[in-house]
Amino acid sequence: MKKNTAIKLFESSRVRVHWDNDLEKWYFSVIDIIGILTGSSNPRRYWSDLKIKLNAEGSQLYEKIVQLKMKAFDGKLRETDAADTEQIFRLIQSIPSPKAEPFKIWLAKVGYERLQENEDPEITFDRAMETYLKMGYSSNWFNQRLKSIEVRKELTDEWEKRGVKKGQEFAFLTDEITQAWAGLTTKQYKNLKDLKKENLRDNMTNLELVLNMLAETSTTELSKKAKPKTLNENKIT
Repeated sequence: MKKNTAIKLFESSRVRVHWDNDLEKWYFSVIDIIGILTGSSNPRRYWSDLKIKLNAEGSQLYEKIVQLKMKAFDGKLRETDAADTEQIFRLIQSIPSPKAEPFKIWLAKVGYERLQENEDPEITFDRAMETYLKMGYSSNWFNQRLKSIEVRKELTDEWEKRGVKKGQEFAFLTDEITQAWAGLTTKQYKNLKDLKKENLRDNMTNLELVLNMLAETSTTELSKKAKPKTLNENKIT
């Protein structure tokens, strides 16, 4: 089942979403939506209590909730309760909120925009840029960030070819690269910027993005030439 992960903005709040190419439908993070509708500081607890209430009422809503890997705010993929548009509409009916109607309109708009994007992929790029601009980033920074994503993908593809495993091994080698150009591990770098769950690269300056891209591009090219076979050989590369 092919899925595309993204972040949509409702007003100024982020909503993690998945587009399922096979089923041709959106899936939305339940926790993100509950946080928006309730304003709760602990939407997970609210969702836990709501599930108990729904089960007691005989609702089948929770049975149709699926677990999808979505990127958390620390950049890591984690299993997250998600629901399609139909189930989200039902969920909204279970939550008293002044934002219920505006959110329903937003859901319909997201569905319509997907149809437009299928007809014209350039719209996808424009909307991604619009999202980042609303978050306070410059267009120049956005272009650098897009390029950094491309560079990172080339590097991780190369690592996979060399037998490097996703997760801890990717993180280990990423730390090596970050230390090489910044003198800090990824964790130390996030601490320096006072980041908690936020994505480090989304909080880099233009110069930092460029330096990181140079380091990752160099690593990719060296790996292609050296063809390392072990994690340690990848580290040396």
